[in-house]
Amino acid sequence: MASSTGGDVAVAAPVSEQQQQELRKGIAEFYDESSLMWENIWGEHMHHGYYDTDAVDVQLSDHRSAQIRMVEQALAFANVLDDPEKKPKSIVDVGCGIGGSSRYLAKKYGAECCGITLSPVQAERAQALADAQGLGDKVPSLIVSFQVADALNQPFPDGKFDLVWSMESGEHMPDKLKFVGELVRVAAPGATIIIVTWCHRDLSSDEKSLRPEEQKILDKICSSFYLPAWCSTADYVKLLESLSLQDIESADWSGNVAPFWPAVIKTALSWKGITSLLRSGWKTIRGAMVMPLMIEGFKKDIIKFSIITCRKPE
Repeated sequence: MASSTGGDVAVAAPVSEQQQQELRKGIAEFYDESSLMWENIWGEHMHHGYYDTDAVDVQLSDHRSAQIRMVEQALAFANVLDDPEKKPKSIVDVGCGIGGSSRYLAKKYGAECCGITLSPVQAERAQALADAQGLGDKVPSLIVSFQVADALNQPFPDGKFDLVWSMESGEHMPDKLKFVGELVRVAAPGATIIIVTWCHRDLSSDEKSLRPEEQKILDKICSSFYLPAWCSTADYVKLLESLSLQDIESADWSGNVAPFWPAVIKTALSWKGITSLLRSGWKTIRGAMVMPLMIEGFKKDIIKFSIITCRKPE
């Protein structure tokens, strides 16, 4: 299931249309079940936090601050400016969760933001939070909207957005080329594309795949988190290069997210976490059971937390 970093553009094992439908259904149901529990414990941002590499004894409030820091660090890495003349005015949040990034970006830049997710529960909750914060259609210059849609077939015209944002959704995509192609299609000329995602380690020049023991860990994670085949950061870079994107940059932020999964496990084992898990359903419980494998994957350098950014040519 690991992809190649050889001379060809990255490919993974073919996924049939039926498999893609089953995957979409599983992802939607997983987040329908788990999103309320996540919000109740961790708040509106459903992604890793960005920490100092020597961070210790981090409290829950610090984790929530770290999630905001992740957004800001991603923007800084991609050189998205606050300059009124250059700041984004139209943003898409691909795999938006309950809309934490969408609302933050809209308020930061005074921009219109559209979020898409496969989960009807997430889309409804995201819109309710936006409306409660005065970001709905009553403020025409600052509209934040959400809808159920597939990232591989986005319901937007070509060239609509000047910031394309994907915070930890790429790992769910069964066709990485089509995923990246859609990000590029909806991006306006000169737009910035930001992909923050889980990857496997880059393969060396003499490797065609991960080692069997490494792949076994990823397969267990995939089955519980509804993930298709993983790819490497190098694979993403090659995909972007194949589409003639400019200013392609990438970085490994694995060290900066290290405190995250131990904290998630700690909160899951609290009384509030346990009761929330039991109420959420089996899919959420099964996901919680493989969280230690995420820690193992990071410690063994199998899993990489990566950012990849680029710009669409003018």
